[in-house]
Amino acid sequence: MSAFKPDNFNDRIQDRSKAKAAEFERAKKRAEAMKETSAARAAERARIAKERDERVALKEATKKAEEERIAAEIKAAEEARIAEEEALRIAEETRKREYDDARAKAVGAKAEEIRRYAEILGGYNTARKASRRA
Repeated sequence: MSAFKPDNFNDRIQDRSKAKAAEFERAKKRAEAMKETSAARAAERARIAKERDERVALKEATKKAEEERIAAEIKAAEEARIAEEEALRIAEETRKREYDDARAKAVGAKAEEIRRYAEILGGYNTARKASRRA
């Protein structure tokens, strides 16, 4: 069996230099590999950003369309409410007008009746006075 031979200082420095060189080569290879794929990664990032922007734009467009739909529904409901109130107002005015016309007709009929009675009584009173004078 051979004896253990410890490394001396020069051997350790040479080993360190070789390790540094090997690490440098690995770093160089990684950098070259990164350069080769950097265009592909940049294109992928750009595609992802574009898709994200499209999703955001779609979401905003959907939200805007929903807000417009809700606003249109509110406007339609308000217009329907106003139309209903107008119809009720017109119906009430018509009912009042019909009532007033009927009342005026009734008052006119009563006035005519009173006039006729007045004529009858007037003729009766005239005849009575005449008979008293005679």
